[in-house]
Amino acid sequence: MGVCELCGRSNVETTIHHLLPKEMGGTFEPTSVLCIPCHKQIHALYTNEEIAARLRTIEELRKDEKLSRFINWIRKQPPTKVMKIKKSNERRRKGR
Repeated sequence: MGVCELCGRSNVETTIHHLLPKEMGGTFEPTSVLCIPCHKQIHALYTNEEIAARLRTIEELRKDEKLSRFINWIRKQPPTKVMKIKKSNERRRKGR
């Protein structure tokens, strides 16, 4: 259990997020600790190419319009809440 660097919730199960996706060369680049819902939401909304091009810091992720709405919502949720994360319609059209 830990603290999510994106939403700030504590006592949540965390995972490592590569700020530059591994497939884009980020294996040994900086990472951040995120709760599972935040991590899944990032990858549901954006392709690795989009993440690599414009969302490579926690601050850039927080400022993103679509993700900031999710962050505002998730902050109000208890750390034990389990939720389904679906790919955005836009992301589905891109085929990833």
